[in-house]
Amino acid sequence: MPDLSALLWPDVVAVIGASPEPHILRGRIMEVMLSHDYKGTVYPISRSHEEIHGRRCYSSVDKVPEQVDLAILIIPAEFVPTTLAACGEAGVRAAQILTSGFSEESGDGGAALEDEIRAIAKRYDMAVFGPNSEGFANSLNALCPTFSPAVDNTELPLLPPWRQDGHITVVAQSGGMGFAFYDHGRPKELPFNYIVTTGNEACLGTLDVVDYLLDEGKTDAFILFMEDVKHGERLIQVAEKALKAGKPIILTKIGTSDAGARAAASHTASLAGSYQAYQGVFQRYGIIEGGDTEEMVDIAAAFSYHGRNLPKGKRVGICTASGGGGGWMADLCVSAGLEVPELDAKTRATIDAYLPAYGTSQNPIDATAQAVRVTGYGGLARMAVASDVLDAIITVASCRNPAVLQREQDDLNALAKETDKPILFCSYTQPHPDSTRILSQAGFPLFGNMANCARAMAEMADYRQLRERFLAAPKIQSSDAGIQDKVAAQLAAAGPVLCEYEVKPLLSAYGIATGDEALAANSDEAVALAAKIAGPVALKIQSPDILHKTEAGGLALNLVGADAVHAAYDQVMAPATKATRGVLVQAMAPKGHEMILGINHDATFGPMLMLGFGGIYVEVNPDVALSPVPLDRDAAAGLLDRLRGRALLDGVRGEGPADIEALVDLVVKLSVFAADHGEVIGELDLNPVLVHPAGQGVSVVDALLIKR
Repeated sequence: MPDLSALLWPDVVAVIGASPEPHILRGRIMEVMLSHDYKGTVYPISRSHEEIHGRRCYSSVDKVPEQVDLAILIIPAEFVPTTLAACGEAGVRAAQILTSGFSEESGDGGAALEDEIRAIAKRYDMAVFGPNSEGFANSLNALCPTFSPAVDNTELPLLPPWRQDGHITVVAQSGGMGFAFYDHGRPKELPFNYIVTTGNEACLGTLDVVDYLLDEGKTDAFILFMEDVKHGERLIQVAEKALKAGKPIILTKIGTSDAGARAAASHTASLAGSYQAYQGVFQRYGIIEGGDTEEMVDIAAAFSYHGRNLPKGKRVGICTASGGGGGWMADLCVSAGLEVPELDAKTRATIDAYLPAYGTSQNPIDATAQAVRVTGYGGLARMAVASDVLDAIITVASCRNPAVLQREQDDLNALAKETDKPILFCSYTQPHPDSTRILSQAGFPLFGNMANCARAMAEMADYRQLRERFLAAPKIQSSDAGIQDKVAAQLAAAGPVLCEYEVKPLLSAYGIATGDEALAANSDEAVALAAKIAGPVALKIQSPDILHKTEAGGLALNLVGADAVHAAYDQVMAPATKATRGVLVQAMAPKGHEMILGINHDATFGPMLMLGFGGIYVEVNPDVALSPVPLDRDAAAGLLDRLRGRALLDGVRGEGPADIEALVDLVVKLSVFAADHGEVIGELDLNPVLVHPAGQGVSVVDALLIKR
């Protein structure tokens, strides 16, 4: 990958296509750039003007008296390839192409131009953003080669002067949305160091930028707006790198509808839509999905201020002068997955000394306006944060009048230095900008949306827990090479569809237990095999042409005795075709919770493991979760915890708990199987899998494998 330092940190910039006209984009970009205190040199390149904003124009890049590091191209699309090649010849190491008219338009012409750009960038090893982008901003360097109004003649400086850490980077394929995050976040006194828009990503993409900035080390949280992911492996690689570094990624991925999903032969493939695969990767590697601009900015704000002191758990104390505001926040915290425990007696006694009779210290702590006038919001939070039953504090306040916080500014500054527990402030009135500034200078984020505040706290707690588990996880042991080779050979020799009797021996090689069963070629063999099995049996037709046995009438259950097996054999074989291999005679499994496990080869991420609740409603109201493979036991348990019905396995209405350990063990083993052979497998269904009571294991009742 080319070095992005010339792109983001150039000393000399040339604007190709510059204009003095402020009402056109070629003129606006010059105005925006020159409105900031960029210490480098900006050269306008124009054949139509001798001078722009007091700066001499040059007809081409090679005429500039200094070596140009970065070229900004804002010229008609048809001239971009030739001009980019001229930049390469002149030694320019980076380019930002703002011009549109490429692959985003219908027809082949724009895509062909984009192919030329890609080839030229590769030839000259140039770092190239775009085309069809809105430029970028490097706030640390006061460099803003963009026409975005978000950074044009701003009242606020690009960065809060008191923020030396907690920097947020925005990377967006959409130019408008990229700068929208900055526009929403800067009034909250958030320190955005980079806003990068990548456009069509003909050369460099979003993940390349994140990868570079992780190495640079100047970013503490990322906001990403993604329209597509060209290489799933690259997303996983960068996400894992960010998680290890403790740099959270807050992301929105548009185009999540599965309206155009292909018809699939197996349940797994029909349930494992493209968006579910994205969610599986996001949740495995700690990527936080945001629902809208404000929510994503608020989550980033929490990490910006408290990324180094994330909550150790989910127990939150709520401090307020408004009983209603505190109660509402408590409800939202519980909905977000947080706990609002009753305070311990020692802490309550400390707080009670300041409360009037109509206040309460139980949690939420309704100190009333009377007590807050004495303690201050900082003083109230200080008493609560000392409690051993709390991991974090949310202070719900009215921040409309900044004088309230101004009076206790010194105490707020001291509080931020004293505690290692995160404290979030949330205003139930429209916060005054000075209130935001006072809290920011002290080291606290101020939220104007209670739901976002609660979710931000929950995301911090979840992120810490997931990251600690991820870092502590042992390396997953791969299967024996001999087993891999043997199973690979069997898969290669098999036809495009493997029936249950062919799939289960492959699973057995990976330690996945299968039941008492065998294949019968005629009814007499079926009777003989059934006689060897204690208890009732099932008969299942085995044919690559019959993927859904129940619908075809190729299944008979709970058969007892020779006569029943004889009669059922003929019934089960009725839909037989030339490809039919026989009938599988199988012991009936004990009852249990019906689950579905599967492997689906996702077009973006490759093999994905799916786990969910099975049964007849699996496709009507699916409760499934996906993950990339392989998984260790903690990751497998985490996958199970993502299911809405997870609590059913713990036992309800007098039922005992299910054998969760055996289910987790099955998930781990199947994930290793998928990791070893996922490139051969298109779809694999284990449906149903019955989870028996604790200590009694699981039964893989049916299986189907379709090769890619």
